[in-house]
This record gives sequence, structure tokens and C-alpha cells, in this order.
Amino acid sequence: MMGKPVFGVVADDLTGGMETAAMLVAHGVDCAFVTDPEAVDTIGDVDAIVVAQKTRVIPAAQAVARTERAARALLARATRQIFFKYCATFDSTDDGNIGPVADILMATTGAPYAAFCPASPALKRTVYNGHLFLGSQLISESPKRHDPLTPMTDPDLVRVLQRQTKTRVGLLAHPAVSQGGTTLRLAVADQAAEGIRYFITDTIYDRDLDAIAELTCDWPLMTGNATIVQHYPALWRQRGLLTGEPHTRSLQPVSGKGVVLSGSCAERTLEQLADFERSHPVLRIDLTDIDSAESAVDAALRWALPKLETGPVGLSTSAAPEAVAAAQARYGRDGAAALGEKIVGDLAVAFHGAGVRRFVVAGGETSGSVVERLGIRGLNVGPYGGPGVGTAVTNGDDPVALCLKSGKLGPVDLFTRALASMQNPEENA
Repeated sequence: MMGKPVFGVVADDLTGGMETAAMLVAHGVDCAFVTDPEAVDTIGDVDAIVVAQKTRVIPAAQAVARTERAARALLARATRQIFFKYCATFDSTDDGNIGPVADILMATTGAPYAAFCPASPALKRTVYNGHLFLGSQLISESPKRHDPLTPMTDPDLVRVLQRQTKTRVGLLAHPAVSQGGTTLRLAVADQAAEGIRYFITDTIYDRDLDAIAELTCDWPLMTGNATIVQHYPALWRQRGLLTGEPHTRSLQPVSGKGVVLSGSCAERTLEQLADFERSHPVLRIDLTDIDSAESAVDAALRWALPKLETGPVGLSTSAAPEAVAAAQARYGRDGAAALGEKIVGDLAVAFHGAGVRRFVVAGGETSGSVVERLGIRGLNVGPYGGPGVGTAVTNGDDPVALCLKSGKLGPVDLFTRALASMQNPEENA
């Protein structure tokens, strides 16, 4: 009989799911990572399982159906707690998908309530009085307001979430969070008595994450950004849920040609592309200046394949806000996103056929497209290497190394470093 996982993560994109798995691995947790709920019952005894799917910006009904399948697969393994992972910037619209997905997870797990903790204080993503800040800016005053798919124009997360769900939403304010323990539990009980079932958590400091993790460690359902996940393993060990020596894992080295594929339009990704271009060729594909996805892919391959013989190359559909607006005006919001994802996905398949075995992919939706098109259902995820970054290797005799990067995060020189680390994981750890 297979063991019962302590923790089951349902992630709304692959970059965040991989980051979450990497954090657990770095804390000695034996964690499996899959992209297909049907693969959950093929996994042996592990402490945690991450199921990562592209559900962040698809229609809410589809996101709900995919999430429910993942949750039921995890619960069939008697998983102790389900964690719904989403972005630190609470990426969503009034139609979802955070609220509708939380609703189905509440119904599926039978949880009496759930907390929402997107904050990452170390990255200056904080919540105060229910308002989300990026550094000193309200999220509605930050570049996130220009996001092509999930523009965040309201900083009040209680309001944002309440527009997505019929479940009553409340706030665990910082005075209670900062005291933690009994004070925080009583704050939950008082609001639950009034019919509130969802709680946005004020979070300013890392110690606030300690208090929230202690509060929610035994809840059937918890939601948030990956950062709080790092605060659970020590609590599991205190409770005797993890026994023996911490699990260790290192990734096998992967050689072969390397490419960077970028679809994120985040400011940080554009900076990373510029840094990579100082020492490697980069092709920027203008979605408003192509005849079709097929013609764009053919032209990109003619450009890239000869250059790959001498070193890694980069290809990008990323663009500044003005260019994104022009593409959306031509194709529509969803059409522009779908076109970019098709181009990058087709390129990934072609590059794999041409011998590329090292892929750095920037952007959650882009990462999902690449992994889907390459037919990858499971990955061995390496230890956490930094915010928004996960590195993994496929199983089998012909391994493929992938670094799936959140658009908004990672050091400026990430692309070059990630490609090098795939060849020498221990040297570049």
C-alpha cells in the first residue's frame, strides 16, 4: 500500500508549481512533481505531491474542472492537506480564477474555511489592511496594472476575492497575525461565527508567515503563494509527520544544445533577455509583423538552427506594454496570448527534434505550453535556487533539463546561469 502524503499542492501554473516543489525539496521533503492528475496514482511513497496545470487564465469552468480532478486524485491518496498555489500578485480577474477554484477545493475537501496568503516579504510582496503592495507601491500603482491578461487595478484583496466568489471573505488583520497563537485562532473563530469562510491574511514580515503556517498547518485546505510553504516542514517534523533524515536530491547533468524561450512580458524578463543578448544571439518575434504562427516558426528556425551549433540562443515573443496593446488590438487579448504560446510551443518541439536538451522558459503560461507540447507528465525537481525559479530533469535515457521561470522574478543573469547549471548542477548550485 502506498503511503499517505502529508501535503498535496494544486498549482495554477507550472513555474509556481515547480518553485513550490523546489522549496519543499530544499527543506528535505521528498516531493514528486507531475503535470497530469492521472499520474498521481503512479507515484510511490513520498511526503508531498505537486500537481501543476495551466489553470490561471483559462475559462473559470475549465480551471475548476481541472483543479477538481487534481484534488480528487490527491485525496484518493489520503493526502493530509491540500494547498492551492497561485501567484504572489494574486493574478486573477473578476471572473476568477482564484475564487472559483477555491470554492471547488472547499467543497471537495470539506474544509470549514481557508486562508489566502499571497505575500512574500523577502520579495517585498506584502499585505497590510488587506491591501497588496509591491515594495512601497500598491499593486494598482505598479507595473502589474498593465498585465496583458490579469491587470491588477484594485489593491484590496478582500474586495478582489469577494467579486469572484459567493463565499464571504474577511481579513485577518496584522494586529492578530503579529500576535499569532491563541489571538489569531480567536480572530478566525470570531469571524467564522459570523459566516466568514475565506480569510485574507495581512503579512508584512517573515515572522508573520510563521504565525500563519502555525495557524493553518492542520487545516484541510490552505491557499497562497509558494513562500509560506517553506514554513511547514519544521511544523510537520514537530508533529511527527516527517520521520527519519531529511530527504536529499541532486539533479543529473544534462548536456546538449540550449535555448531560451520567452513569452513573459514582465519587466524583469525583458531585463533578463537584454542581459542574455550581451553574449548570445536573441530573436524577438513581433506578433504584429507575422503572417501566421507557422511562418513565424519557420523563419525563427532558419535563424536559430545554424547558430545553435556554436552555443545557446534566445527566442522571444515578449514585448513592452505598447507592443502588447498593439498585438491585442489585432488579435484580441486571448488571441494574442494563444498565438504567442503556439509559436513558442511549436519551437520547443522543433528544437527538441534538433537536439536541444536544455530549455530555459520564461513565463508561467509559456512554460505550460512548452511542457505540454513536449509531452512531459512528470519531472525530478531540484532544490530551490531562488525566487520564481525551478530547475528539473525528465526521467529516462534521454533526459531533458528545464528551468521554468516566473516572468516577474529571478536575477538579471538567470538565463546564462541556468543553462550552465544544467551541465554542472553541483558546480553551479
